[in-house]
Amino acid sequence: MKKIFLLLAVFSMVFTSCDPLEDIYAELDAVPTVISGEATITLTDDDYSELDLNYGNFSNVDDAKTMLPGFLSNKYPTWGKESLAAVTFKLYAPKDTERSLEIYTVSSADYSAGGHSYGNFDSLSDITEFLDTKYTSPANRLLVSLTYKYYSGSVATLNNGFLYVNGGWKMVEGFTRDEYNAMGESYPNFSSETEAMTKIPVFLLDKFKFDNNEAGDITAIMYKLYVSGSTKSYVANFIFDGTSWSEYKNVKNETIKFGHDGTNWVPDNTIKYTLTAADYTLVGNGNYGNFDVRAGKDEETESSRVAKINTILLNNFPNDADGQKYLVSYNIYNGANGVWQLAVIKTGGAYVKQ
Repeated sequence: MKKIFLLLAVFSMVFTSCDPLEDIYAELDAVPTVISGEATITLTDDDYSELDLNYGNFSNVDDAKTMLPGFLSNKYPTWGKESLAAVTFKLYAPKDTERSLEIYTVSSADYSAGGHSYGNFDSLSDITEFLDTKYTSPANRLLVSLTYKYYSGSVATLNNGFLYVNGGWKMVEGFTRDEYNAMGESYPNFSSETEAMTKIPVFLLDKFKFDNNEAGDITAIMYKLYVSGSTKSYVANFIFDGTSWSEYKNVKNETIKFGHDGTNWVPDNTIKYTLTAADYTLVGNGNYGNFDVRAGKDEETESSRVAKINTILLNNFPNDADGQKYLVSYNIYNGANGVWQLAVIKTGGAYVKQ
């Protein structure tokens, strides 16, 4: 009987005792695997809500640099050192929209009084001198919708806006009668705000087709509306995205690159670059397309590899400014083929190891 109780006790210990490695396995499972990743993302409405940005944009770049690292840590919890993320977000960047307070057509008497015997202006200074005479004490941000004759090879009648800002006049381009006609208008005005905001962006592609506009460029345009029996002038802003113009609504897209330093996400301009066959040829390694890092070989030392990578980057990216970073992947041979990486930064016109 004693033997039976003893065996039961032994079996009880077998089935109730813990696996001595169980706690170790649990600890290992709890440690997240750290990986290096790369992402290009554009914030969504849900992302702005997560960041408690009720207006769906950042008010300034500094706020974005402060708030986005935490956002990236939550989004990519297992990403670690050498991870990169390019984040595009909306930035609040207001531009004033003006409504004309003065509408004036320059008369023959005005030209004569200013010494313009041909009855027209022929330079911007002619116009600003006239405005200084006409409006001797203008309020800041006074907008004048001015119709005038202008000679530039031939005489044309123009209508542009002139905004008085901080002691000087700034011209805001408007449309000529012919340009209104080209937009399908019988008169030099639009009949509604909706019509103006629909037609103007399309027309700007033709109006500025030779101006070399770049994505992000914002331009102010003055236009006329005929409303309730009278014509009034307005100024609106339009933004170019690289392909088309659209009404500018006080926000623009901004992109910041972040890199993971092993602990946190920080603003970083690092570009990941993998050497090509042409790169190896450029520095005399075209036969095998790698760096030979074996003892006694040309690329054994890291300094020799840095020198060749410097030559490649300066050749491929001559316009990079100081401070630009690259994480360069390159093929090596050390008895077997492999891929190594080297982080460099441009300093004093040359790339050096970070």
